[in-house]
Amino acid sequence: MLEIKQLKKSFGRKQVLQDVTLSAQAGELIHISGINGSGKSTIFKIVTGLLKPDSGTVKLGQNDVIGALIENPGFLEYESAMTNLQFLANLNHNFNEAKVSELLQYFELDPADNQAIAKYSVGMRQKVGIIQAVMEDQNIILLDEPTRGIDQASIRQFANLLIKLKQENKTVIVASHDRIAEIKYDRRLNLQGGVLSDEDE
Repeated sequence: MLEIKQLKKSFGRKQVLQDVTLSAQAGELIHISGINGSGKSTIFKIVTGLLKPDSGTVKLGQNDVIGALIENPGFLEYESAMTNLQFLANLNHNFNEAKVSELLQYFELDPADNQAIAKYSVGMRQKVGIIQAVMEDQNIILLDEPTRGIDQASIRQFANLLIKLKQENKTVIVASHDRIAEIKYDRRLNLQGGVLSDEDE
């Protein structure tokens, strides 16, 4: 379970997060919308520990493991997708080559392709970013604009992946501008003026 309480965060004189509170349960699929610069990525960075809030708390369950795709994913640019994913998984000594190969093939990427990731399109890089967020069986998954640059067929694959993650009782939070008809979210939230609220409020 992920529990966020009254997060506040400013950059200089600009207050980005004023009061962000969210409780996300296992098996819940949540969408967060908001204009560019509204603070969606900032929330994810605080949850993952990349940023510290000015105030407020983030609480995880004892066995929770976070997987995240935040903004433009960074890679070892002159290495292949498989080498990149192996490097990232080995940071936690948790590389499952069969599972990573299956995920690459699912998104129509060749596990044996030695092409440097620097030559990948934006959409291909996003696919690799999605894979690294789920490949270690993480149970809290944060995805920031995951479908950016991805073709329509791959968007359908992504929607099916979310359904599978939900069935596996994972908590998935997607922050995006996209409205994808195939994805049925349990909750839709909007971040406006630094405050997170239900979209219908």
